[in-house]
Amino acid sequence: MRTYAELFAVREFRNLFLANCAGIAAHTTSALALGALTYAATGSALLTALSMFGAPLAGVLGSLTLLSAADSVPPRRALTLAALLATAGAALQAVPGLPLWARFAVIFANAYVGSVAGGARWALLTDIVRVDAYVLARATMNTSVGVMQIAGFGLAGVLLVWLSPYQVFLLALALRAVSAAVGWFGLAERPARATGRVTVARTHLVNRTLWADPGRRSLLLNLWVPGGLIVGCEALFVPYAGERAGFLLAAAALGMLIGDVVVGRFLTPARRERWVHPLRLLLAVPYLAILLSPPLPVAMAVALIASVGYAATLPLQERLIAHSPPEARGQVLGLHGNGMLAAQAVCAALAGAAADLVAPSRAVALVAAAALAATVALTPGLRRTAPGTAPLPRAGGGDSGEPTRSGPATTVR
Repeated sequence: MRTYAELFAVREFRNLFLANCAGIAAHTTSALALGALTYAATGSALLTALSMFGAPLAGVLGSLTLLSAADSVPPRRALTLAALLATAGAALQAVPGLPLWARFAVIFANAYVGSVAGGARWALLTDIVRVDAYVLARATMNTSVGVMQIAGFGLAGVLLVWLSPYQVFLLALALRAVSAAVGWFGLAERPARATGRVTVARTHLVNRTLWADPGRRSLLLNLWVPGGLIVGCEALFVPYAGERAGFLLAAAALGMLIGDVVVGRFLTPARRERWVHPLRLLLAVPYLAILLSPPLPVAMAVALIASVGYAATLPLQERLIAHSPPEARGQVLGLHGNGMLAAQAVCAALAGAAADLVAPSRAVALVAAAALAATVALTPGLRRTAPGTAPLPRAGGGDSGEPTRSGPATTVR
């Protein structure tokens, strides 16, 4: 499976893609509407930022408590339940007069559930397409996320000129309902990957087992830390460029799109592996030039070129799947996603704190230097999972309470 035509010929992939697009569009439109409500009510930039971008921090709690549900609940049910809860949350947000604390509680509750369902979604992707097509499928999903974020924020921005935030929440409600319906009727029923109850103890047990292996630990750290620090650089675009920051954000989004398309569609597995280390360096090195405070066109070129380096995560995810036990695939991919989002939020906050102490251009260069140092320091650990190395141990099974396979994975070709 090497082409988009072959990928979208798979009915379940089309439906998963559409459900994800509707969910992302709903999230972005409701986030901007909630941000407008929050700023109007409080005048606080911090609370406004938290209302729009702070919810992924709930993923840390999800990873520490019930992330085992990503493998212990049938994936179609897990995704549909999460979509239905998000639909209910959008309905609550559309209620005028709802206290601000209640609105925050809703978005964090939805993010908590979403942090568990995310692992189920990406694990399901490995069942819908062959494992060797995962990079193409995941790159296509990544592209859709970026496009729908841009479309969602743009649509919500236009609608808020003419409509109230509560009416925009109704649009998000409709999109959430579409996501739930497409997921339920468009995906096949599959058994859970693992047997046993969903408990906090089970989540902790599998997390410890996954984290204990040096190879998997290295992969997760490489997926979390350098990219999180570069998001910190992007968080300083507004202090650096002011009202022209949108051009930098657009350039970075275009670079990510180019990287996903080239690596996901045009590179063979062998070539992807050869490009892993250059792409990891590319993610950080160009941002060092911001120390010279270049003009906007040059800064845009820096952001575009550097963001191509995000595509290094695709072959690293491919390794993570190859070196993780199938019965814990949802949990390990959930750890990857939740840890990545949490690292981005933390690094953005750290970068902002640095920019309060030094000029934004110096802060960007400082954070980029930290990302480069982390990349170099974490490189040796990747040798443990290089192609040709033996798969890592299973997460466990049987009587001790670790997850076990409930049956062979179903693959749709």
